[in-house]
Amino acid sequence: MRLHLVVTLAAALLLEPAPPQSIVMTRVFPQPGQIGLFVADADGSGERPLIAPADIDYDAAWSPDGESIVFTSERNGSADLYRVNADGTGLERLTDDPAYDDQAAFAPDGKRLVFVSTRTDGTAGLFTLDLVTHATKQVRSGAAGDFRPSWSPDGHWIAFSSDRMSDFPFSHGRWERLQVAEIYIVHPDGSGLKRLTPHGDFCGSPKWTTDSKRLVAYCSTAEQTLDNRRSAPEHPQDTRIVAIDIESGTISPLPVGHGINFNASPLAGSLIGYIRKDGPERGIQYSDGRRGPAGDIRSASWSPDGKRVVFHKRVTFQRRPWVKTFSRDRQYELALVGGGPAFSPTGDRYAVVGAATNAKGAGIRIGIAGTDSTRLIYRDSTRNILGPQWSPNGNRIVFGIGVFDAFFNGFHGVFLKPGDRAEGGAQVAMIDADGSGYREVTSGPSNSAFPSMSPDGRRIVYRTFGPDGDGLRVLDLEMHKITAIAGGYANFPLWSPRGDLIMFSRQEGGYYEICTIKPDGSGFKQLTHSRGNDAHMAWSPDGEYIVFASSRRGFKDEVIYTDAPQPYGEIFVMRFDGTDVRQLTDNQWEEGTPAWRPTGKP
Repeated sequence: MRLHLVVTLAAALLLEPAPPQSIVMTRVFPQPGQIGLFVADADGSGERPLIAPADIDYDAAWSPDGESIVFTSERNGSADLYRVNADGTGLERLTDDPAYDDQAAFAPDGKRLVFVSTRTDGTAGLFTLDLVTHATKQVRSGAAGDFRPSWSPDGHWIAFSSDRMSDFPFSHGRWERLQVAEIYIVHPDGSGLKRLTPHGDFCGSPKWTTDSKRLVAYCSTAEQTLDNRRSAPEHPQDTRIVAIDIESGTISPLPVGHGINFNASPLAGSLIGYIRKDGPERGIQYSDGRRGPAGDIRSASWSPDGKRVVFHKRVTFQRRPWVKTFSRDRQYELALVGGGPAFSPTGDRYAVVGAATNAKGAGIRIGIAGTDSTRLIYRDSTRNILGPQWSPNGNRIVFGIGVFDAFFNGFHGVFLKPGDRAEGGAQVAMIDADGSGYREVTSGPSNSAFPSMSPDGRRIVYRTFGPDGDGLRVLDLEMHKITAIAGGYANFPLWSPRGDLIMFSRQEGGYYEICTIKPDGSGFKQLTHSRGNDAHMAWSPDGEYIVFASSRRGFKDEVIYTDAPQPYGEIFVMRFDGTDVRQLTDNQWEEGTPAWRPTGKP
């Protein structure tokens, strides 16, 4: 009997699923509660929340009969579509898919929606949804990004913006990608695809006039999409609000005010309502000079009679140090923390980079895993900390220290020639885990950063740019000997917990890819081969897996709405040899710098 019980118990234990792995990451914007939905009279009076905020609600669209509003919410995990009565009652969930569903627009009869989803191949495509049966149907297939659809009043066309012709060019002197997009129309059954605007710059958010003969959209240069995606653009250049004739293709400017204007909508007569993103006049404005609701508004939809407007905007918010978030894969639990997290060997503490003041003074904060407790342990008011990592015994933290304009000074730090990456030099330093015992272990004019210790604690691998050469270096702490193991543009090196490999990201063929190399410089292997940037890696505690951020799925939305430098970063996991790739996040926000918690505790 006892033997039978033991065997039964052992079998039950074998069948019991392993506890989920715990991974943390950084999201630039937003955290739950940082944006919300509001409804107001068109002139801004009577503003109130549309619905009690639960997580992140955005991108609302008013129904043709004015009775209901469809919007996107992450209140139950992934971004899904919901419907609510115009008075905020009767909440109904419309989609339930782990993929990203967003940017819904009604058919003229109010019986269907067109929306953006990643449910087929991971890229943002167009789908329709029957509001009675909840059946979905893809409009068109193809690995591209389609955004902000709008159904013509006569029901014959769907207009949208798309980056299907883009090769995602780098912005001037930076690693962020520009958004190149054009306006297209297509029949709801997917036939008759037609491009209406020229390739090379950006046009987006098309909206139909009542006669279905013209579209209203906003346009800018491709380079301008970098600054315009910021929450507060530093170098505002006027966007153009234009009308596009469907038959002739003629593009005509419309008379609106100055500023970064977008989300333009035709209203009664020749009136245009739109959002201004920059300056003290930011908020909803009208082409006749009137003002609507004010503030950091990001999308707006007017009731059919034009008397009311529903919109989402940024709200006053206190960021929390540790917030659980949705994961597509139940084997992994995710949480949002501060920038560049790294766990101690026991997993009870983690180090992050604290905020800088006027582009200087970003220090090291130590947090207690799973709590809101953090404290500053080290700061240099004249320089910044970058890429902290723990020693294998948990007694010390190694990091880069320098100005690092490219990371901490907005888009001011640019790389126009190879020497620019030195940025005046930076060093690898270390401190004790309590913040004492500061010392620098490198010297010279090169920019040395992103250090990682070998499992035995005797060596450090780091990347360097500058007069002493570019690439990966290994520093023997006892012999004070530095060995070059890889040249060229290499970044984010991390020593495997097993000690046999060093992984890093390098630029290959215009994209950043993840590679591994042995500590002696042999055995180079490229693990990823994607159309996008793969970087921000971290090892699993046993060295079997790698978690990383990737832009391989492309943009999910027009960047002006997202307030993020790179609004397409998703988190993936793969084996150490590049196989068995799994996607953990799927949204339009920028997420990066993941770290794997050693204990696996939630």
